[in-house]
Amino acid sequence: MAEIPYLPRPRPARLLAGFRRRLRESELWLIVLSVGVGAVAGVLAVFQARIAHYMQMWLYGIDFEEHLSATVRIQPIDVVWLPLGGLALGVLSWAVLKRRSAPLVDVVEANALHGGVLPLADSAIVCAQTILSNGVGGSVGLEAAYAQAGGAAASFAGHRLKLRRHDMRILVGAGAGAAIGAAFGAPLTGAFYAFEIVIGSYTPSAIAPVAAASLASVVTAQALGGIPYVIQVQTSKAPDITAYLLYALLGLVCALAGVVIMRLVARVEQAARALPGPALLKPVLGGAILAGLALASPQTLSAGHGALHLDVATDAPLMLLATVFLLKTAASTTALGFGFRGGLFFASLFLGSLLGQIYADLIGLTPIAAEISYQNAALVGMGALAVSIVGGPLTMSFLVLEATRDFGVAAATLAATLIASTVVRERFGYSFSTWRLHLRGETIRSARDIGWVRTLTAGRMMRQHTGTFPADGPVAEFRHRFPLGSTTRVILTDATGRYAGLVLTPEVFADDVAADRPVADLAVLRDATLSPDQDIAAVMRAFEMAEADDLAVVDEEGLILGLVGEAYVTRRYATELERQHLDMYGEARP
Repeated sequence: MAEIPYLPRPRPARLLAGFRRRLRESELWLIVLSVGVGAVAGVLAVFQARIAHYMQMWLYGIDFEEHLSATVRIQPIDVVWLPLGGLALGVLSWAVLKRRSAPLVDVVEANALHGGVLPLADSAIVCAQTILSNGVGGSVGLEAAYAQAGGAAASFAGHRLKLRRHDMRILVGAGAGAAIGAAFGAPLTGAFYAFEIVIGSYTPSAIAPVAAASLASVVTAQALGGIPYVIQVQTSKAPDITAYLLYALLGLVCALAGVVIMRLVARVEQAARALPGPALLKPVLGGAILAGLALASPQTLSAGHGALHLDVATDAPLMLLATVFLLKTAASTTALGFGFRGGLFFASLFLGSLLGQIYADLIGLTPIAAEISYQNAALVGMGALAVSIVGGPLTMSFLVLEATRDFGVAAATLAATLIASTVVRERFGYSFSTWRLHLRGETIRSARDIGWVRTLTAGRMMRQHTGTFPADGPVAEFRHRFPLGSTTRVILTDATGRYAGLVLTPEVFADDVAADRPVADLAVLRDATLSPDQDIAAVMRAFEMAEADDLAVVDEEGLILGLVGEAYVTRRYATELERQHLDMYGEARP
């Protein structure tokens, strides 16, 4: 037989294989990869912002330097683009549902449940829907598209390079945070968005890759001429002790408002779903409602970048601020509830600035009017309400710091955001992204990695080849088939082959057990079983409730699939926790 000649791999394949090996061996190469992902995220952020802004320029006739929400007056003929955009969204969503039934995976869900695996097709659809929603003037932000695109680029690179699960999650967080950093020209904001919102924790192993990606994205966006969402609010004097207390109270007010807004989105969505007619026409109705709100106030259009600066700069009266707050809340909840795609990131910043100014005006009616600054209250309210809805107290505090360079106001914002975050977590338990997932039936409360828990199921941990014996069989036959010492547990089956309980072998060999007695008399755990899809947490709870050492795994019809031991489950759980701990501190690399 002729010997097959050795054919070396092509040079690109060898380079890719070498890069994969270095990524698994050294954290330095993960940082290098993160820089590349950050640069790509910056390009994608600028690209998406330009598309949406050019759409608004063409549809509404604004200049390149203008923001749609800062327009003084909207012509009635122009608002027709909102229901028409809703129709386009409805058709797009209908076409997507025709091809798939599973919901689209966003970046938070990908990191929490799927180990950072974010399908490119899902991300392209989310980005297209978000750009269309914002481009026609819908009251949603582009931040969801930024994070989705940056995370998808990172996930694609990580998948091609076969990264470990932990490294993949870090890279996806770095890509999503980098995109946010590029959008605001704020690298610290982007980095902490990755930590708090997308990764779900601060880990030593993630600091360098995330920071490198965020810096690279900001530099790339600036090099491409991208115009960041600069928040230009002038601060006044540094807060004193009384002001800190008042801002802490503002944090509480923002927490309550944030919970109300999130619940309102769910109620509007339920009401829209209950309306008669085809689903693809629901966004058209939502667009018509948005059109009416836009005629009442153009500040309800788009995310609200221009309106935020306009209201703070003009020192708007209390009644106007309250009216715009209510109209913008109605517009954002309507847009999201009726099928427009996007997020509440910048909308929550805008609403928070309005709420802060309203709060300052109300405080001004009291004897302590001189103790709180109008501009500072706008900044603190902006951060506190954004934290209540989006999450991330350090993210929003650094956003204020990078916008103002004022450490005093940033510290006051941090105090208010910590109070807001604590109240929302204790009384509500969700951010907006995880609240939407909760309404879908998911149980996650952050992007913290719980996907590994769900992959360790009873079906994967069970022993399939286990001894079985008919429940109506005699003790004598059992003793013959299973001699003492051969096994500790035997599964009993009924006449149809279904589970009928467990029997402990030593009890069958007890002296007071008659040889002709049916083994079923000695059966235990007749009603305590596991299903193959139960995760390790549910399995451990089942062991605790049954007070058993072993439990049978059965299917929906009661047929026996295998046996799981508590000792093995506990050992497997401890091993996985130790691995997670080592990954967190970067000690799992060879």
